[in-house]
Amino acid sequence: MFLSVFDVFKIGIGPSSSHTMGPMSAANRFLDLILSPDWPRPAGAAVAAIRMSLHGSLAYTGVGHGSDRAVILGLMGERPDIVDPDRMDEIVAEVERTGRITPPGHPSYAFQPKTDLVFDKKTPLPGHANGMTFSAHDRDGRLLLKRIYYSVGGGFVVTDTELEAMRATKAQASERKVPFPFATAREMLEMAQRSGMTIAQMKRANEETAMSREELDAGLDRIWAAMKGCIDRGLQGEGIMPGGLKVKRRARMIHDKLQAEWRSNKANPLLANDWLSVYAMAVNEENAAGGRVVTSPTNGAAGVVPATIRYYLHFHEDADAEGIRDYLLTAAAVGGIIKHNASISGAEVGCQGEVGSASAMAAAGLAAVMGGSPEQIENAAEIALEHHLGMTCDPVAGLVQVPCIERNALGAVKAVTAASLAIKGDGTHFVPLDACIETMRQTGVDMNEKYKETSTGGLAVNVVEC
Repeated sequence: MFLSVFDVFKIGIGPSSSHTMGPMSAANRFLDLILSPDWPRPAGAAVAAIRMSLHGSLAYTGVGHGSDRAVILGLMGERPDIVDPDRMDEIVAEVERTGRITPPGHPSYAFQPKTDLVFDKKTPLPGHANGMTFSAHDRDGRLLLKRIYYSVGGGFVVTDTELEAMRATKAQASERKVPFPFATAREMLEMAQRSGMTIAQMKRANEETAMSREELDAGLDRIWAAMKGCIDRGLQGEGIMPGGLKVKRRARMIHDKLQAEWRSNKANPLLANDWLSVYAMAVNEENAAGGRVVTSPTNGAAGVVPATIRYYLHFHEDADAEGIRDYLLTAAAVGGIIKHNASISGAEVGCQGEVGSASAMAAAGLAAVMGGSPEQIENAAEIALEHHLGMTCDPVAGLVQVPCIERNALGAVKAVTAASLAIKGDGTHFVPLDACIETMRQTGVDMNEKYKETSTGGLAVNVVEC
């Protein structure tokens, strides 16, 4: 089993990897399909109009997550990693005004967002909670092409047939031949013991089957630069976040207070936690505003990993660029195992699969750069994940704001605590990471749908929206 570090950490836009980046990417795929020969196009037929519908969790919380905007942007040919956040409103307004989409390389297609983009809460699709249907029609309204896509977490998008094949073979990741094809934490530890290599070294060897060391390092540096940029923008942002809840940005205010404390040399026993929290909150406030963000492994959990890396740079004297690369490689190894054997989708398993997975990844990465053995790293990931088990996904008004922003801060705190506990041990522990991951999967299966990113239970119905 192999999942690239650049599949785990993808540069995109907020507020949601599943509900924003996923629909945008699905629209991109449908446009590519229209131009391809991979469907039985009737002689003389030409696509004149496109329609689509959102189902399940996408239908329930799509407006709060900007899924409708993402679809429009995707149908205009915009992609999550390159779209200009400052132009998105302008692009969407133009489609709404003209009733047409004009993606590069395509003719103009009719698309009226108010009627051709449907939030279908009554018809769930069978494959996954995040389902979408795209259809192409000729000028007489006849159906020419139809595809179902699922946004399965972290910005990953598959068709219904691809999803069936994945589940039949459990090949949720690339089957590329790599020297260390660990699919479980147990296999990862066994390979580390036999090879004498660290988890980061094994992950690096896997990645370098497709690229040079220089290319890999440059890519890892780009990921961290995007994360750091997101933190920096979040620490400067002020005002009210979009969506109607009137939630104020707090990261800048908290950061200013921490800076003042730092300069005054006042004793603060919670100093490290405070810095961790403000870094995580800065990322997730930026995400909530629809800014540039890195899936880690999702947008809703994007603050945990960057916050713990920034903490590492802030509080560890030996921190350097090579350490950040090892951190990201180790975190990606753990994230790949979780995704392969359970899920990172809040709509599938609740927030234990988002912030829980992010905290496990961050704990593993931090333990690695603190000099932990593979066994201590696996222990750190298990501690962090275990103490997120059962966490629901119940965003108020379907927005990635409450409780998501503060939840990332606490996920980062748990990650650092888990890494510290693990480093102080010898790597032996009672609950294996694999057992914890399987428990998360089972808990997600048993969890009531109203607690899985539908905003029909929990805080979403018990907090007055005002």
